[in-house]
Amino acid sequence: MEGEAGVRVVAVMGPTGGGKARLARAAAERTGAQLVSCDSMKVYRGLDVGTAKPAVEERGLWRAVDCVDPWERYDAQRFRQECDAVFSEARAAGRPVLLSGGTMLYMRAATEGLDAGLPRDDALRAELVEEATRLGDAALHARLAAVDPRAAQRIHPNDRRRVVRALEVYTLTGAALSDAQQSWGRVRPGIARRVFGVARARVDMDARIDARVDRMFEAGWLDECRRLRSEPRGLSREARQALGYRELFAWIEGGEREPLAEVRAAIKTHTRRFARKQLTWLRRLGDEVTWLETPPGGDSQLHLPALLEALGA
Repeated sequence: MEGEAGVRVVAVMGPTGGGKARLARAAAERTGAQLVSCDSMKVYRGLDVGTAKPAVEERGLWRAVDCVDPWERYDAQRFRQECDAVFSEARAAGRPVLLSGGTMLYMRAATEGLDAGLPRDDALRAELVEEATRLGDAALHARLAAVDPRAAQRIHPNDRRRVVRALEVYTLTGAALSDAQQSWGRVRPGIARRVFGVARARVDMDARIDARVDRMFEAGWLDECRRLRSEPRGLSREARQALGYRELFAWIEGGEREPLAEVRAAIKTHTRRFARKQLTWLRRLGDEVTWLETPPGGDSQLHLPALLEALGA
């Protein structure tokens, strides 16, 4: 990917329920841009209603949707690999790429240097954990200091998880994790990135989220969760943590004793809080973000001209 001719990547990011997907789809229809879902939960087959996936007949337009089964693991590294393939195809075809979603980590993993883009090896990680248990965390930290002193200086000897990750990266790549992390925050060579933030006033956003949760229940979200819970292979840790699903799974597993109305209210509260966190994460990009403010009751597609210009139309 690095060092190749550039590909134009436009990211339409923002809180859940803000109208990002409709806006992106309209822009793609007019420009031929390749749509990529930037959502850590839309990748799971079967998690449909509660993730507000595109309609079945539209999913073929999107990449990074329905990639894995719900008992499988999916992370930022796999998303980056998917996007690398998309970027190469788009470059060859002379078309832009349009990322749309609310998972900021995935957007940055795809377009910047990132620890999550480095290789992982479960067996090696287990060996390192066993070594720390047998010899002590200080011994493992000393081993890290010998190969990556900057990382060792930054990571506390008792922070076993981060020490193990740094040694895992060094063992697999021969490169220090501290060197890889220096590229975090810088767009990778070969990518011309433009980021838009779709936002609404808080009162309007909260009302949209509440209405969206109600629509999901009416569309059979609870039945979907029961089907997923009946899967004999279970659910991956990541899939179980999907917003709204984790509350419903807990309610089902607890014998459905609590009034469902209380669970629904809790999902709305948690979703509103998460939407505010999404805005916070996006604001960390600072002046790079072009904000698209949609007035109360307004349609996000009023921002279509800005996207078309960014996509070169």
